[in-house]
Amino acid sequence: MTRRVGTAAAGVVLLAGLLPATAQAAPDPTKGVAGATDRQQQRRADYDSRDNLTAKAAAQPTAALSRALVAAPSATAVQSLRNQLGVQGIVDVDRATGTPRRVAKLDGFLTGPSRKKPTKIALDYIAAHPDVFGLSQADLDSLELRQDYVDVLGTHHLSWLQVVDGVPVFGNGLKAHVAKDGRLIQVDGAPLPSLPSTAGATKVTAVGARAAAVKDVFGTSSAKATKTAGTTTTFSDNGNAKLVWFQTASGPRLAWQTIVVDEGYVHVIDAASGEVLYRRNTIANDTADVWTNYPGAPRGGQQKTTDITKWLPNNAPILSGNVAHVYSDVNDNNVADASEEVGPSGLRKWSYPFVDFNDEVGGLCSAAYPCSWDPETPNSWQVNRKQNAVQLFTFLGTFHDHLRDSPIGFTRAAGNFEARDGDAVQGQAMDGANTANGLPDPDHTDNANMNTPPDGIPPTMQMYLLNPGPESIAGNTGDESDVVFHEYTHGLSNRLVVDAAGNSTLSDVQGGAMGEAWSDWYAEDYLVGKGLEKDTATPGDVHIGKYWQAGGTIRTEGIDCAVGAPATACPGTARAGSGGYTYGDYGKISSRGIEVHADGEIWAQTLWDLRNAVGSKKAESLVTRAMELSPGNPSFLDMRNSILAADLVVNKGKDQKTIWKVFAKRGMGYFAAAIDGDDSQPVEDFSMPPSANTPRGTLTGKVTDQDTGAAVSGLTVAFGGHASGFAGDYRATTAVDGTYRIAGIIPGTYAKVYARGAGYDIVVKTLSINSGTKVENWSVRKDWAASSGGASIVSFTGPDYTPFGCGPGALIDQSQTAGWGSDVAAGGQNAVIRLSGAVDVAELVINPSATCGDDVTASTGGYRVETSTNGTTWVVAASGTFPVGTVTPTPVALTAGTGDGISYVRFTMVTSQGQDAGLCPAGQPPTVSGCVFLDSTELAVYGPAA
Repeated sequence: MTRRVGTAAAGVVLLAGLLPATAQAAPDPTKGVAGATDRQQQRRADYDSRDNLTAKAAAQPTAALSRALVAAPSATAVQSLRNQLGVQGIVDVDRATGTPRRVAKLDGFLTGPSRKKPTKIALDYIAAHPDVFGLSQADLDSLELRQDYVDVLGTHHLSWLQVVDGVPVFGNGLKAHVAKDGRLIQVDGAPLPSLPSTAGATKVTAVGARAAAVKDVFGTSSAKATKTAGTTTTFSDNGNAKLVWFQTASGPRLAWQTIVVDEGYVHVIDAASGEVLYRRNTIANDTADVWTNYPGAPRGGQQKTTDITKWLPNNAPILSGNVAHVYSDVNDNNVADASEEVGPSGLRKWSYPFVDFNDEVGGLCSAAYPCSWDPETPNSWQVNRKQNAVQLFTFLGTFHDHLRDSPIGFTRAAGNFEARDGDAVQGQAMDGANTANGLPDPDHTDNANMNTPPDGIPPTMQMYLLNPGPESIAGNTGDESDVVFHEYTHGLSNRLVVDAAGNSTLSDVQGGAMGEAWSDWYAEDYLVGKGLEKDTATPGDVHIGKYWQAGGTIRTEGIDCAVGAPATACPGTARAGSGGYTYGDYGKISSRGIEVHADGEIWAQTLWDLRNAVGSKKAESLVTRAMELSPGNPSFLDMRNSILAADLVVNKGKDQKTIWKVFAKRGMGYFAAAIDGDDSQPVEDFSMPPSANTPRGTLTGKVTDQDTGAAVSGLTVAFGGHASGFAGDYRATTAVDGTYRIAGIIPGTYAKVYARGAGYDIVVKTLSINSGTKVENWSVRKDWAASSGGASIVSFTGPDYTPFGCGPGALIDQSQTAGWGSDVAAGGQNAVIRLSGAVDVAELVINPSATCGDDVTASTGGYRVETSTNGTTWVVAASGTFPVGTVTPTPVALTAGTGDGISYVRFTMVTSQGQDAGLCPAGQPPTVSGCVFLDSTELAVYGPAA
């Protein structure tokens, strides 16, 4: 596979691997395209079939789904509860299940103080609102308490699994949070209503399901089954396969949840068909990591004797204790070979002095930034191998204790990493250092990652060597405190932001950005708090990546950059501007557009503001408690709400106004808008919440089909940023005649009011609502090629770049940002699309623009469109060449008769615009993307049903 994940300098995009956002460099074009062959750099993209559940159900309704929705809450019930909770109440109904994703009150509690058991307090509240939660007494009886985790402030975090015939529900369930004094803080989880009464038989075995999961990620794991107990089978890699219920458009289905530790994935495999229903990568890969406490640092940069006995057993022969096992996995076989273990240097001593390679390497190596190996000398890394392993072990123990202690409280009950619970961190120092005859190959440098499976399975942290460059040194990630702390914090966030079954829910773009931001923030908060780094009155002086960048930073600016800070201190980027970032800068910080490390800077700086406003200790508590209170797949606004809810527990709500000011200044005010956690274009707002007695308004109107004029039923009209329940559930579903009505709206201007669903292109408007009634009609257009409406990719040629977010499925995802990226080839590359039904095509639209980080020259130039009624017999409907520079949705005229009653479209990208412009002469090294890569962003098909 020869794919890259980011643009390089001067428009050249032949970049392999993950590099820091501000330290990208083009490889030598005379060496061709660098290959990213390591499987951990070719991660399969996360996938959840439930993402399209509601749309698919609307397109193909089933009796099972109809039964499932019988218990769903009515709009009247939701509205009634929202009115009871007030302006800052949350009644967030999950689109897939019809049950509440979250019920809370940001300016208060759901119930008063009580001496009853926390479980009874929560279940009594749910039972008192059956019309909202949609759970019958039989549904409540199916609940099994999985966890009653009491945090450091005495709050009970309760998680129930829904269990039928001994089989739990995956991803859905019930969670509740009860304060120390018995007040109910929040209920969440989106449980499934009307579950089957029995599990029935399976056609796919546990071993077969695991094999399907391994095959799905192109894996090679051959772990064997070691034990079967009930519905769970354990394998030799410490992973397992167990039966679960999984929600689909046809109702709950029996499936296998597999955890394949060898490959780093959690899957759900249909127990009847073997179909992949869910996939999540448990490895958090990072290139733009943090290095502020490092060898040569002014504070904490010199080796000193440190007591590590609290992390090691007496007379330990290797670096293995309750918090971690560290070894040098230089051959990258993920096994602690005897030669890779590190023992003591003497009797209960682990003294291995650091040896610098400054004279050998030169460049930026110095006493302030000492180099630890020589990339030109095979096996030079062996000199500091033992030292580095001891250093990594000490960092892991240090941060384990910091996160465990109050006020953070990442304890055993919360799911931290300890051997007595079977999941001490497996630290692999110098991973892959000996994969190229005494040197690391290109896939084992300039990176670090943390693979965090669910609680009870050991996480793996891999640390790599660093190559020298114009702005970087020949160092080692395991020598730096905050790169280790950054990676460790991925474990914290992935263990706390979870569904009811304990599975991480940080796959969406905003969740991923917050994951990187939390990792930066906790690391820098610790180092500044310990006096190892300074946060002075000068903005922009808390840098991440000083060691790797020899005094610079791997972020675009300091984490302490305030809004409006001078450009001299906080330069920002060309697209986002200077000064501290706000929510409106999302997707603008990186030249590549959406990028988790770059966009995470917004959240990290916001949390640093919070730290300055309320102090480090209180901020640590608020941010951690907010993770525990988070709904699944959160947006920035969801986590803002969670921090406000956490303040009720941490400080009895005394800092509500302060917290709102922090977020409002960063553009996450009351009227800020994000459709969901996967919204890549949120809209900022700087308003504080309005008063509770503000008069309300109403929005009403009708939705019709643009191509037929017919009324469209079953579509959602909602307010982004408020459709998740914040300040009431501003959402409605169109009736049979296409009409809708949303009442109780706080007057103001809402930037993202939208209509969408079941394969229709989303329509977004900015609406101003007053205290009266506003009529707003909508005209929506059905895209028969949209995957959300049931269309699919039947086949495609060329490589599959799905792991990089640009596989063929992105061609039909109704996004004008993500797209299909492939390789230039003789004859081009094609994809066959099965439409969601037979259609008389009124218009076919193609956006030929480049994607996947390529420059404009990779946009499609020459193209061909073929149509078919049956997927077997094809006719050429259109062909031609998009003019060089075409990068927007462009209608393509079809030959008369070739678009009537069609069910399939075959789209061929023949040439790139770079080829068409003569920029790729034969026999010459590639100089632009279009000489190597061939992309298109979107294909859409419109018209009436045939």
